[in-house]
Amino acid sequence: MDKKKSIEALQFFVTNLSEGAFVHKLQGQIFKSQGFNKLGDKYIAHYSEEMGWVEKFTDRILDLGGCVKAEGQKSRELICDPIAYVKADLAIQGPGVELLLKCMESVKDDPTTYDIFKAYLADEEEDLYWSEEQLELIEKIGVQNWLVKQL
Repeated sequence: MDKKKSIEALQFFVTNLSEGAFVHKLQGQIFKSQGFNKLGDKYIAHYSEEMGWVEKFTDRILDLGGCVKAEGQKSRELICDPIAYVKADLAIQGPGVELLLKCMESVKDDPTTYDIFKAYLADEEEDLYWSEEQLELIEKIGVQNWLVKQL
């Protein structure tokens, strides 16, 4: 097992998932301020869920004897339009799942890290499908009806 490779993969997700989670929290607050409480709660809960994964990845880095880094976040534009945000989030999710699959391949000789990533993949796929379903629902029932469902 190549501990260094596992630690690097885990750190990559600690850094990037922390950033993405924080964006979800802020987006949730924006949507709630617009009256879209259901959508806001969804993204705020998503923040908590993602930070739970950050904790798991951090614990694994420490188990492997690594040092966790608190790396800086990149500036990201927040989106006030709920539909535009679901589309933007989906555009990130697809490539993110592909990247996670590549990372899993790189740590396949570390069964514990692999299993953590496998569980995370299932969670990410669920999020990807949710976003796809929302866009399909918007197509079927229309923007205004979908927005009403988010109140």
